[in-house]
Amino acid sequence: MGSRSHLRLMVLHVLVMSLLLSLGGRLWYLQVMNGAHYRRVAADNGIRDIVVPAPRGQILDDVGRPLVRNRTALVVSADRTTLVRQKDGGKAVLRRLAAVLGMPYDQVAAKIQLCGPGIKRPCWTGSPYQPIPVDDHADPQKALQIRERQEDFPGISAQLQAVRDYPRTDGAGAAQTLGYLQPITQEELNKRKGIKVTGYSGVDLIGRDGLEAVYDSDLRGSPGIRRVLVDSQGRVTGIASEQPAVSGGNLVTSIDARIQGDVETALSHAMQAARQRGTPADSAASVVMDVRTGRVMALASYPTYDPSVWTGGISQNEYDSLLSKGKGQPLISRATEGQFAPGSTFKISSLPAAVKDGYSLYGIYPCPSSYMVGARAFSNFEGESGGDINLHRALVMSCDTIFYRFAYEEWQRDGAMHPVKNPKDPMMKMAKAYGFGSPTGIDLVGEAGGRIPSRAWKTAYWNATKESDCRHGKTGYPNLEKTDPARAAYLKTMAAENCVDGYVFRAGDAANFAVGQGDVLVTPLQLARAYAAVANGGTLWSPRIAKAVLAPNGTVARRIDPVKAGTLPIDPKILAYMRSALADVPKSGTAAGAFSGFPFDKLAVAGKTGTAEVFGKKDTSWFASYAPAKNPHYVVVAMVTQAGTGATTAAPAVREIWEGMYGLRNGVTAALPGGNVPDKLPTLAPDGTVVPPQGFGEPVGKAPAVAGRRRR
Repeated sequence: MGSRSHLRLMVLHVLVMSLLLSLGGRLWYLQVMNGAHYRRVAADNGIRDIVVPAPRGQILDDVGRPLVRNRTALVVSADRTTLVRQKDGGKAVLRRLAAVLGMPYDQVAAKIQLCGPGIKRPCWTGSPYQPIPVDDHADPQKALQIRERQEDFPGISAQLQAVRDYPRTDGAGAAQTLGYLQPITQEELNKRKGIKVTGYSGVDLIGRDGLEAVYDSDLRGSPGIRRVLVDSQGRVTGIASEQPAVSGGNLVTSIDARIQGDVETALSHAMQAARQRGTPADSAASVVMDVRTGRVMALASYPTYDPSVWTGGISQNEYDSLLSKGKGQPLISRATEGQFAPGSTFKISSLPAAVKDGYSLYGIYPCPSSYMVGARAFSNFEGESGGDINLHRALVMSCDTIFYRFAYEEWQRDGAMHPVKNPKDPMMKMAKAYGFGSPTGIDLVGEAGGRIPSRAWKTAYWNATKESDCRHGKTGYPNLEKTDPARAAYLKTMAAENCVDGYVFRAGDAANFAVGQGDVLVTPLQLARAYAAVANGGTLWSPRIAKAVLAPNGTVARRIDPVKAGTLPIDPKILAYMRSALADVPKSGTAAGAFSGFPFDKLAVAGKTGTAEVFGKKDTSWFASYAPAKNPHYVVVAMVTQAGTGATTAAPAVREIWEGMYGLRNGVTAALPGGNVPDKLPTLAPDGTVVPPQGFGEPVGKAPAVAGRRRR
């Protein structure tokens, strides 16, 4: 062998030895230095984590009766990620699934498509990486077919899970107050760390409205983790470890199911009666509140809906109907989001404002049938004249012309059309002190603030609308002229005026403000809070519905205390004077007809009617009340739109509510035993039974734990 060949062989030996040394070193590094790490990785390859859903807590009334609970159902879900990876995008599997479930294929396919622009419901609003419920009340035999034939249904699962149930205990619906659940979106998952996705509604659904949304973290609970051992085929061979789920807390509210049911019934009766008299009566709301704490005992809105419509996915038609103006937009709570002119119920603000501005509380004032505000006559309801009367009588008979005078003279002192630098605006300031024009701070989402049309608001509104007003002031409303020429002419005139000086706070604006008309808007909840403040001596509460959260073991996880929002800047003697007048309204005033034959010796009710005019529509009917008159405990307010006067529609509804609360009708048991609300919380027995406070009923059993169809 030549020297050149020998050299080549030596180089080859060196290369081979180098490679062997490198390989040995790498093996030593992996097996010795990092051996423990890779042993853990290998073990993890045979372990799968399963998130175990936590049952969502119930929502209970003040004595422990369920307003929202859970029921156990078989839910068939589809893993969209697994399906789309199949050659046909999972179409064959979905067709087999549709055949087993007895559902149209298009319906099944629609449920797993992702919601987006142009996509109609049903569609999936949640994360695309979590199983999507297809049928939330599956027949057990059909579900068993799916579980036994997994090779035919890859990506499809059938599991027992808890779904929301709305029992309407004692007739209590309260759909807008309770709220609803919807799948969590990927964006929310990214924001809300700690929420684990399982495909089970108890974990993956979050509150979208009402109490379900505000107290979602309390109701949700903590999911558990089960670590299972699997073989190479993915089959479970054992359980490595398990961390149990922790159930969500039970939310105790101040809502009383009996009262809530009575309120909803009373509103229904009032609307039916109004329609029989020939009025449309197209929406209504009512609030019952404890004047001593600001706790809400009932909150009703009409039209309403069945919240179980959200369970298992809502169809496009169902969703559209909830937002349809033709159906009255039942998703909206008229009690907290509806804004309406309050009419004469607003005088509890205007009267103390006038007295604070210098008018005598004990003076005598003329109540003519009409009063000239500038060049325009402002009239009493139906042109009634009251003669020379005091302010007590002015509230009892609801004389408007006295308040027109107060407002007009105050407007003149503030400079009329050319206001002074810092106008006093006493009525606006008093209204704001009552909390009108701002949200009350109730523990619900989406509350409206109402509107106090101040000078600043007038200017801002004019700036925002002057372009439109100037255009309509010239061209009018051609389309409206075809169907309603009188209204079209009126609107054209108003548009022309507003184009020129719509920013000016006119005499008519001031006069309308004094009697809760014009641009003044309030919510029924705001009005209830205002009357509660008059009744309790001046304390404004920030209303609360939730009272406490009970942990699964029965202990009180946390209490939700009432919040004092402020105090009315009104002399106690003025409040006492108004309370005296309001006590006579149901006896000898505008509500006397509605309360004819009422047992005032058993329950003295005080209140005020309101009839708010709405251009182009029938009047809005109001009645705001509290009782007992001399030692007020509760406020009841009712409102019905397009229903006539406050005395003919709202007042009878309020009377019916009081009769139910105190058992003042023959054969009716009082919703409030002894006229009292419980001062203690319900408790949870070891078996999960809810035990009401002593003297407030029998124990309430656990929520049903059997599969069943959702209510329709």
